[in-house]
Amino acid sequence: MAKLRINGKLVDIDADGSTPLLWVLREQLGLTGTKYSCGIGTCGSCTVHINGEAIRSCTVLLSSLDASQDIVTIEGLSTDNRHPLQLAWKQLDVPQCGYCQPGIIMSAAALLRKNPEPSDADIDTQVTNICRCGTFNRVRSGIHLAVEIGRRKGASS
Repeated sequence: MAKLRINGKLVDIDADGSTPLLWVLREQLGLTGTKYSCGIGTCGSCTVHINGEAIRSCTVLLSSLDASQDIVTIEGLSTDNRHPLQLAWKQLDVPQCGYCQPGIIMSAAALLRKNPEPSDADIDTQVTNICRCGTFNRVRSGIHLAVEIGRRKGASS
């Protein structure tokens, strides 16, 4: 039995310590926005935030986590689906199939938290998720638009 803080709520988890966080999120908690794809931490479809860092959840074992860590999934990124990245993705129609996009958005959110005005080179270096549809140019445009949306939201607050 483990206790974790996920999307701001403490939850009890009854799973073996060797279970990857990805499967805890999807199977135990029904948070299916975090996707399974490669299972070896390469593609990034399973990206979540742990203490603000973009982490590939298929590589994190339940036994390495505790309630002191803040875990955020795509479902917890915004309570109203109005995070600047979500708005930019919608405005630009970034995804094609969309399967990888939650992981890409989580990687981009971690990047913007550290670097609020990334260059294309910064994006290419920090958002290393794989998209089989090849939406990388739209992802880059979406991140830049999210910066602008964030500025506008900040100015209107």
